Amino acid sequence: MKAIVQRVSKASVTVGEEQISAIGKGICVLLGISVEDTQKDVEYMVRKILNLRLFEDENGKHWSKSVMDKQYEVLCVSQFTLQCILKGNKPDYHSAMPAEQSQPFYNDLLEHMRKAYKPELIKDGKFGAYMQVHIQNDGPVTIELESPAGPIDAKQQSKLEKQQRKEKMRAKGPSESGKEKAASRPKVDPSASSGAEGDVSSEREP
Repeated sequence: MKAIVQRVSKASVTVGEEQISAIGKGICVLLGISVEDTQKDVEYMVRKILNLRLFEDENGKHWSKSVMDKQYEVLCVSQFTLQCILKGNKPDYHSAMPAEQSQPFYNDLLEHMRKAYKPELIKDGKFGAYMQVHIQNDGPVTIELESPAGPIDAKQQSKLEKQQRKEKMRAKGPSESGKEKAASRPKVDPSASSGAEGDVSSEREP
């Protein structure tokens, strides 16, 4: 799961001519869900977003307070394009979770966020809609978050181990047996005729 977190003076979401939601001072979160995300990714991302220290304290000390410490608002917007993989110059979104799965997943994340904070301070866009997101970045301050990678499956593990073995072999250089073979091989005098078939050294003699 990926998120772009921006500290804002204000932010809002509009669909068509209708304003869906708006916040004052706080953070705007653009969130991209991948096909591999699980409940652990939800818990990690909620915890990180709400506890990021992006604000100053009462004494003006920077990077001291979180959005919860300051009792500020959060605007969360689903953003599948964060899971983009470029193929040349064309974006590919196959790593993004399909909409029929990601909508309940996203709603679950919002619910976790509301339970961990204050429901009335968590705002949302409109899932799947073509939105205009108006962000007044304060700073600017922009933080990129990504949940830790999940466990590697057996196929990936085998591929990784094979690659590591190849790298070790390259680091060691030629094998001992290869060195021994090279040492035992007789040196050939380039000026001498081998007498082998196809040798043309005799033809060059006057």
